[in-house]
Amino acid sequence: MKAIVWTKYGPPDVLQLREVEKPTPKDNEVLIRTYAATVTAGDCEARSMKIPILFRLPMRLYIGPIKPKRTTILGQELAGEIEAVGKNVKRFQQGDQIFAATGMRMGANAEYRCLPEDPTEMEGALALKPTNMTYEEAAAVPVAGLEALHFLRQANIRSGEKVLINGAGGSIGTFAVQLAKSYGAEVTGVDSTLKLDMLRSIGADHVIDYTQEVFTNNGQTYDVIFDVVGKTSFSRCIKSLSQNGRYLLANPGLSQMVRGPWTSMRSSKKVIIGAASQSSEDLVFLKELIEAGKLKSVIDRRYPLEQTADAHRYVETGQKMGNVVITLE
Repeated sequence: MKAIVWTKYGPPDVLQLREVEKPTPKDNEVLIRTYAATVTAGDCEARSMKIPILFRLPMRLYIGPIKPKRTTILGQELAGEIEAVGKNVKRFQQGDQIFAATGMRMGANAEYRCLPEDPTEMEGALALKPTNMTYEEAAAVPVAGLEALHFLRQANIRSGEKVLINGAGGSIGTFAVQLAKSYGAEVTGVDSTLKLDMLRSIGADHVIDYTQEVFTNNGQTYDVIFDVVGKTSFSRCIKSLSQNGRYLLANPGLSQMVRGPWTSMRSSKKVIIGAASQSSEDLVFLKELIEAGKLKSVIDRRYPLEQTADAHRYVETGQKMGNVVITLE
């Protein structure tokens, strides 16, 4: 099969299109023919190992201290069709159209990927594809959709509350805007100029152009601030919260991880930090929202598998709007 192979840490040029052995499903696994996958900021960080210092050592120990060993194919999410099933698989059958997060072993940037029928959190999540989505649209959902769902659930958003999402125009942010709206929130999206019309189109009630305005300086307060980017002043965000407000941090730095629990203990405002979990049950929940018309994917660009390195270069510009998709059909 064809796959984008990653043999050393570095720039996008380290990615190579190669022929590798097609996997064979174990008794509890399904073999998926991949029709679409994605390139995320997380893929680029893993490829280059340019990640926050707090996580760099654990990542190197897991993937490989000098070069990638545990996995040599990137890609954290995919959509495709089940080509074969192991003898113990009960919930899926050949021909099922699915979408999935591939977990810590990644491997979505290839023509085939095996996944357990019931993945653990480390192994990802697997569900039938939404009937009203293409493979490309579905491939963009699992990682960012589950991340947004994880944090917004912890915020326990009530109808009518004011929610601000900083970094609303990226993959996580676009799903967070729509999920917050589904909870009945009044949503403000913060991002760059070119993304504002898109944010309005997916339901944002208000938009702020961060190149023109710092949202923490406008005097407004919010019940929930979801900082996807993690680059805004911690103390200013806390001041921009209403009483009993919740500050969600998807990409916290070391200082924020130290100050967050202290703030939660010392005030009525709560700081919520932590890695998002992935479960097939939550993926099914997202599927139901999609089929009910409450959630959709935003796709910026599509690249064929052989141009995956170009996709990485584009994602690293920080300009992507929603998701960047890899096509394998």
